[in-house]
Amino acid sequence: MAGRDRIVHLLRQLERAACRCPAHSNTFHQGAGAAGCTARTTDYAFEMASSNIRYGPGVSKEIGMDLQNLGARNVCLMTDRNLSLLPPVKAVLESLAKNGVNFKVYDNVCVEPTDSSFKDAIAFAKKGSFDVFVAVGGGSVIDTCKAANLYACHPEADFLDFVNAPIGKGKPVSNPLKPLIAVPTTAGTGSETTGVAIFDYEPLKAKTGIASRAIRPTLGIVDPTHTLSMPERVAANSGFDVLCHALESYTALPYDQRSPCPSNPILRPAYQGSNPISDVWSRHALHVVAKYMKRAVRDPEDLEARSSMHLASVFAGIGFGNAGVHLCHGMSYPIAGNVKTHTAKGYCVEHPLVPHGLSVVLTSPAVFSFTAPMCPERHLEAAEILGADMQQVKRQDAGAVLADTLRQFLSDLHVEDGLGAVGYSKDDIPALVKGTLPQERVTKLSPRKHTEEDLSQLFEASMKLY
Repeated sequence: MAGRDRIVHLLRQLERAACRCPAHSNTFHQGAGAAGCTARTTDYAFEMASSNIRYGPGVSKEIGMDLQNLGARNVCLMTDRNLSLLPPVKAVLESLAKNGVNFKVYDNVCVEPTDSSFKDAIAFAKKGSFDVFVAVGGGSVIDTCKAANLYACHPEADFLDFVNAPIGKGKPVSNPLKPLIAVPTTAGTGSETTGVAIFDYEPLKAKTGIASRAIRPTLGIVDPTHTLSMPERVAANSGFDVLCHALESYTALPYDQRSPCPSNPILRPAYQGSNPISDVWSRHALHVVAKYMKRAVRDPEDLEARSSMHLASVFAGIGFGNAGVHLCHGMSYPIAGNVKTHTAKGYCVEHPLVPHGLSVVLTSPAVFSFTAPMCPERHLEAAEILGADMQQVKRQDAGAVLADTLRQFLSDLHVEDGLGAVGYSKDDIPALVKGTLPQERVTKLSPRKHTEEDLSQLFEASMKLY
């Protein structure tokens, strides 16, 4: 009985201690109740998840051995037609051939993929009965490969089953997926680290996606030599994606203020809000962007700068892959989805295109001016990292200082002068707002609540930057 009494006593001590811990203390977070999600409206925990990452110049040559080690017998290699002729894909194919790996190539990936292009890749994957997937390319290729793997492993699923709510049903992934190795060729999306796949949902002319830790790559092979093939504007727009990933995840709603609190850990979203671990990755990515991005854009042969930006993409990917992004990304999806005539320099596509990184960064001055009052210290720190003179700056200046710093950064890299320069006018604002509203997965992570009128004003303020 003495032993049993001691166990009961210890359990009671643990219960009392749990109720006093910061995550469950009313003094820590307004509205927090008793321990456990039954009494809370907001979350009390966060998770850290990322793909394994291998980094090094020329490391792509190891992929054939990786596939042998996995016992791969039938590999699906996905890329796009432009990349299929370039050194990154050649390096991977040589490694597969050298190691006797059996594979089939799908090179019909669409830059800025759509639900239709996802479905085409999914059909290819279902027919092939593949046991391992390999993606060689930018975010479009890696995201397409994630979706192909997901639905090939759920052959009875409807396409909208796993798509984020409210557009789709947002169901949890139930079946195990095949291994996926991602070889990124751009320094931007961080898709090699995340469980997110983004596409343009054509019926709504807005981007949405699939978000689940289950779809993240098994391994990301980050070979900085591949970034030397990026044209100048591709390097710039990819870098802007890294910049906004870092800024948005660092300023996102804190994880313990995000609602609802999941009743089961499987329901905890991949994008959880800013947290102590993601902060480290996001802040470091911002430092690297400040030091190397302009060099990487201006000199394609600057291996140090391009290698550093490739790593910054990974750092920011781990940060936002766990914390999430907010308004810049939420507003970017209709900007890309409603494009009319804009021709993107450096992109070998025949259709009008506002590249993802450009669509994200064009609203950044307005967005961070808007969100700054909720966490001014973080906005001021970001501005300082990006080179702002902080002498005599006050907390209430945080939004203006970061916005001005971003405008100067964009001007130095010759970015188009706002949404007006990529084909939009004030008449388009209602459609842009309408396309933003379904992006609740990310917009709800804004540190500042917003209305449709707020979104309208942010789009209007983004029509001209300089």
